[in-house]
Amino acid sequence: MSKASFVYVTYIRTTPEKLWQALTEPEFNRQYWSGAHQETDWKKGSPWKLVFADGRVADSGEIIDIDPPRRLVIKWRNEFFPDIKADGFTRCTFEIEQVDDVTKLTITHEAEVDGPHKLIDGVSKGWPLVMSSLKSLLETGQGLPRTNESPRD
Repeated sequence: MSKASFVYVTYIRTTPEKLWQALTEPEFNRQYWSGAHQETDWKKGSPWKLVFADGRVADSGEIIDIDPPRRLVIKWRNEFFPDIKADGFTRCTFEIEQVDDVTKLTITHEAEVDGPHKLIDGVSKGWPLVMSSLKSLLETGQGLPRTNESPRD
């Protein structure tokens, strides 16, 4: 079986610790993720969910691996769109590394499938928007304004 995958790499003028904080703290999440935030206790095996600003659950899963501030792996499934949910779980890996005076963030979102996967197609549009907002927040103090662009467009 082949993997459907999307990889996103960015370099941010910040420290690995500050990037980790932005990735894992709900108040930080809300500032760059269009009001959404993550809920978990950030322990291996714990349930995880991404919650829209209005309280609806967008995605859910489990913390598979966690090594602050270097690595986070989440078992991830969309809960909001029935056709995407039907495609099942994916795996999202965040890798953080210091490179000189900046921090490199690599996100690898993948699914063990033979052929396309709807969530991977969606995150290929969503991750660049969300992570650009995160980069802006960490470098300027302000995330990007909300857009009408949707991963389903």
